Amino acid sequence: MLSPLMNTIKIILTVLIILIFGCDDAVDKPKEKDQTVIGRDSWKIVQEDIFASNCVDCHTVGTSFANQSDLLLTSDVAYDQLMNHPVNNQSALDNNLERLGTEGLSSLYKSFLWEKINAPDKEHFYGEHPHYGSLMPLGMPYLTNGQLEFIRQWIVAGAPETGVVADSSLFDDTTRFVEVEFAPLTPPENGIQVHVGPFEVQPHYEREFLNFVNIDTLDEVYIKQYEISMRSGSHHFILYTFTNVVPPMLVPDPGEYRDYRDANGNYLINNLAITSYHVYFAGTQWPYMNYHFPPGVALKVDINNGLDQNSHYINRTDEVQIGEVYTNIYFADPSEVEHEAQVMFINKTDFELPPHEITTLEHTISVGERIHIFQLFSHAHEHLLEFSVEIVGGDRDGELVYFAYDWEHPPILDLDPPITLEAGEGLKLNATYDNWTDKTLRFGLLGEDEMMILFGYYYTD
Repeated sequence: MLSPLMNTIKIILTVLIILIFGCDDAVDKPKEKDQTVIGRDSWKIVQEDIFASNCVDCHTVGTSFANQSDLLLTSDVAYDQLMNHPVNNQSALDNNLERLGTEGLSSLYKSFLWEKINAPDKEHFYGEHPHYGSLMPLGMPYLTNGQLEFIRQWIVAGAPETGVVADSSLFDDTTRFVEVEFAPLTPPENGIQVHVGPFEVQPHYEREFLNFVNIDTLDEVYIKQYEISMRSGSHHFILYTFTNVVPPMLVPDPGEYRDYRDANGNYLINNLAITSYHVYFAGTQWPYMNYHFPPGVALKVDINNGLDQNSHYINRTDEVQIGEVYTNIYFADPSEVEHEAQVMFINKTDFELPPHEITTLEHTISVGERIHIFQLFSHAHEHLLEFSVEIVGGDRDGELVYFAYDWEHPPILDLDPPITLEAGEGLKLNATYDNWTDKTLRFGLLGEDEMMILFGYYYTD
């Protein structure tokens, strides 16, 4: 046995060691904490860092909100509730939504959870789905853009219960969605602004027209960004330049509204003839868009021959609607351009959709050289049920890379890193339509006609 003196010395030495180095637990716990933060399952981060502080107070046992939605988000049952229980909203059920799925990108756009929290898509949520209830979290600030992107990455990765599939550094982005009311844009310092309107759209009428703008600048410019702001009701807005072989008789007058149809709905062939000489370079179906090309990438555009603005508004109300569009085009310094962007425009026009049938169309293209795709978005009309794009050939053959259910505001997919396709590989477009009418539908310009178009940007080596 140790003497009292030795015991005292041992106790003093132990205390000194703990004070200087910490005990085993004191040393190990910080390490465990660091490992927990770095290696925590993505689902745990969603539950503990997002749901716990934003959702659980309402979605817990006994609350009226939980009873109404039949959804509990407490940690003991949340994953099972999201994965294995149907949506408790008849309108969402009718639209074949699920709370959450494990099919990756396609599940994102079938997820009622994503619909309810995706504040940047607020206009679509309330405009197209008035019976979905309210955006969440109710009575609190929207989730941050970083939180939303973390959840998006987790869902696209299959929404697994275990594993790290999303980047926790996304939480550094604490900005939130702020509604952008229509307003004139401030002209860019290094660039140009074009404007069309205000103009009238008659009740129960689709108005689509062209409006030419002369540009007093260099023959060719590099564009690094474009910003578009539109009054509500727009179906799309597109900017075109021209080929260098436009017949003089077709050169438009600046400022003139060249409607596609007259008041009776008859097409005006003289106004449509110029479309054969158009070169697409930018456009959107979103009320507000501020698109930045990736660093070092810019689009070279010859605007010496001016720009044609193409606006399409659909007014299904009983009152005259006012349309208006502002566009800012920001120039890049050519010395900073490492990759010249190219426009992707894939358009299938030879199809028929039989009446009272659901029809799926396919269209496959291949590339002749190595390309790097960094943006994709679809364009179709009101009969569209879903639009998907998958890779054809190579190691990623059959991989789904784009999915859309919304024909009015289709998602714009920015790809970082880009999708690289080798020569001989390609993309397959799949689009499913429900023709509920009594007539066969074909490619056409009206919302009641149909289209199957994929837009995007890419660059080569």
